[in-house]
Amino acid sequence: MVTVTKSLLPILAIVLLFSTTVNAQGLVVGFYNKTCPNAETIIRDEVIDILKKAKTLAGPLLRMFFHDCFVNGCDGSVLLNGTKKDPAEKDSIPNLSLRGFSAIDKVKAKLEAACPKTVSCADIVAIVARDVVVLTNGPTWDVPTGRRDGNRSVSNDALFNLPPPFVSAQQALNQFYIPKGLNAKDQLVLSGGHTLGNSHCSSFTDRLYDFNKTKKADPRIEKYYKKKLEEKCKPNDQTTLVEMDPGSFLTFDNGYFKQLYKGRSLFFSDDTLLLDPINEAYIKRQAEGNDTTEFFNDFAASMIKMGNIQVLTGTQGEIRKHCALVN
Repeated sequence: MVTVTKSLLPILAIVLLFSTTVNAQGLVVGFYNKTCPNAETIIRDEVIDILKKAKTLAGPLLRMFFHDCFVNGCDGSVLLNGTKKDPAEKDSIPNLSLRGFSAIDKVKAKLEAACPKTVSCADIVAIVARDVVVLTNGPTWDVPTGRRDGNRSVSNDALFNLPPPFVSAQQALNQFYIPKGLNAKDQLVLSGGHTLGNSHCSSFTDRLYDFNKTKKADPRIEKYYKKKLEEKCKPNDQTTLVEMDPGSFLTFDNGYFKQLYKGRSLFFSDDTLLLDPINEAYIKRQAEGNDTTEFFNDFAASMIKMGNIQVLTGTQGEIRKHCALVN
């Protein structure tokens, strides 16, 4: 038996507290408590202001976190500008429809005024993603922070690391999620983030007009929904936006699962989630009930897990002064 003297108890308590707040990647809840104690309040206030002026930015700002973490980890590299000679991640085809960069710049400017060269752009993206979910009636969670900003942003990295909407759920799981340390449950609940925002017709019109090169529609699309989509999206439409969770695209809820269970999902990668019996049972529970507790808890847990992907900490990377530029 190991005994601990009373004089060591305060030290042990500090050690235990530290060990429960720092995760394996070196991130910690409250990382800026001493260096920028109002950081999360500043971010939240700015996000409130941003969404008051542009409610539709909630989905894109959530999506930005996904697109950052899946490409070389959660390091803010999706924010970096490229050049004609060296295009960056944001110049890659999967990211051409990303919006909200100016919103992140606005948040960063406020933080720089309060705490210069302290809060990373990578952490801003992570906290903003949480805040847009909360402010659209979704769950909240403590965001582990302490990420540093990367200085590599290459267009092809995004092209080969972001799951496209036209692959099956199983392909996406094997090729994109599992290599990042995420599992089938993470894939399913993170896909529930499609309850917020819009998509361009070009991401799914193949399902309407030329599914699997058949010149026909995907038979899994519910007929009424298919008709509505065909009215909005003509072949080769590159500009029209369609709500991913019709009637509820500005609110974080379980409406996505209700639509998915009815055969009303835009993306092939989402629709084929139903082919897995475990996924189907989960989707059915969400679709047939109004209690969001299970989904909200699972989503928060998977967002924290995704936020750990290949993070830079300590002396790795840098803290950018401007999120679009390497120092």
